[in-house]
Amino acid sequence: MLILGLDPGTATTGYGLVQADDYELCSLCHGVVRTAASDRPEQRLQQIYTGISDILDEYGADAVAVEKLFFNRNVQSAMSVGQARGVILLAAARHGVPVLEYTPSEIKMAVTGHGSAPKQQVQSMIQAVLSMQETPTPDDAADALAVAVCALRHWEWERAVEDGQ
Repeated sequence: MLILGLDPGTATTGYGLVQADDYELCSLCHGVVRTAASDRPEQRLQQIYTGISDILDEYGADAVAVEKLFFNRNVQSAMSVGQARGVILLAAARHGVPVLEYTPSEIKMAVTGHGSAPKQQVQSMIQAVLSMQETPTPDDAADALAVAVCALRHWEWERAVEDGQ
């Protein structure tokens, strides 16, 4: 199972491609799609779409996993994240890849066992779970890897239940 985890943002969209083979997880690649603040909004969204499409073209994926939109006090920020999510969903649809969505607490719970774990703990667990030499950077890429690991953990749990384990 190959999952492309995404942490949407207009300035920086994190991505992490994680594969599961017999319950072992491996990071194939991770990074960010960056856009310039000086670009027009539609150009930035096109860059995100193109970046995610390029990853899907090169690697493929069985699913795209993305964090559910969380509204906080900053409505402007939530709107721009929503726009980035929209082009991510479009890229997945255009590539025929299903989208899986998880709340921040579901992601933290799947990675650390605690739904309100701090960011540093999540990053340390991602490093350990994926047998990485160093903590993945930047933060957006580490968050994207966490989303992918969450999706794969959910898939593993569902598979174990189906197998009667």
